[in-house]
Amino acid sequence: MKIGQINHPSNGVQMVEIKNDLVFLVENKNHKLITVLDFIRCSTESGAKLEEIVEENCCSDPLPFGLNDLNNSANKNKYCLELPIHSPEVWACGVTYKKSAEFRDDDTQTSKGIYDYVYSSNRPELFYKGNEKHCTGPNNYIGIRKDSSFTAVEPELAVVLDSKKQIVGFMASNDVSAWDIERENPLYLPQSKIFLGCCSIGPLILLASSEINPYSFSIQCDIKRNGLKIFSGTTDLNQMKRSINELIEWLFYANPVSDGAVLLTGTGIIQTEDAALREGDIVEITIPEIGTLKNFAKVVH
Repeated sequence: MKIGQINHPSNGVQMVEIKNDLVFLVENKNHKLITVLDFIRCSTESGAKLEEIVEENCCSDPLPFGLNDLNNSANKNKYCLELPIHSPEVWACGVTYKKSAEFRDDDTQTSKGIYDYVYSSNRPELFYKGNEKHCTGPNNYIGIRKDSSFTAVEPELAVVLDSKKQIVGFMASNDVSAWDIERENPLYLPQSKIFLGCCSIGPLILLASSEINPYSFSIQCDIKRNGLKIFSGTTDLNQMKRSINELIEWLFYANPVSDGAVLLTGTGIIQTEDAALREGDIVEITIPEIGTLKNFAKVVH
């Protein structure tokens, strides 16, 4: 099952279910269940499965337009795909792929070897990425810090969680990062990682089930400039050193986590410096089982 959110020009954000590219509203106004976060909280409080609650409250007739009609712009005056969830907290993991450890150690100007140490250690790199104010959805902008000369994409699998450590579902994501700021000194990591448009998620949430194996997923990333592809990379989730459940356990260690929290699981795609993001670049991140997350780059300050 795939769920998400759309922007309704008059009513604002509303939850939807996608069935064979048809779009169905999911709502229960009597119980004030309108958004994806509303339904996740309802599932946690009631103990009922989210999929069952969605089906119970899914409208029988589809909206008069399909997924492709919604997934082409972020115009708030029209129906369009929104952030699939307005998450109260977003966290991210780093150095979960060997390639990432090697690149970051080679590039840092201080403390050589710290990333390889984290890759090999028991404790993962885990950091706060922001909240819904820092996030952007499909067809919207991703940020380039004005004080950065090398802002890069980090295509990743994102996991949606509830407050009881359960995986709700999966999304494509982009942990946009100012690599030049981090490489100058690792203590600058928060400025490298947290800014407007630093995290893109979507385009939809693929609900977790026993039939879905995220380690079978592959991730493709393409960056286009003036219509020309300037970078392309791929990775497979089975190349991750750490399991998703291990990362979740560390996130929850001595740390209460909210319903609807999002965890980015690390990148295995390393963007080249000659493809550093510029304003107007188009970034497409595809996980076939979930869809393609498309954004354009914009300078923020």
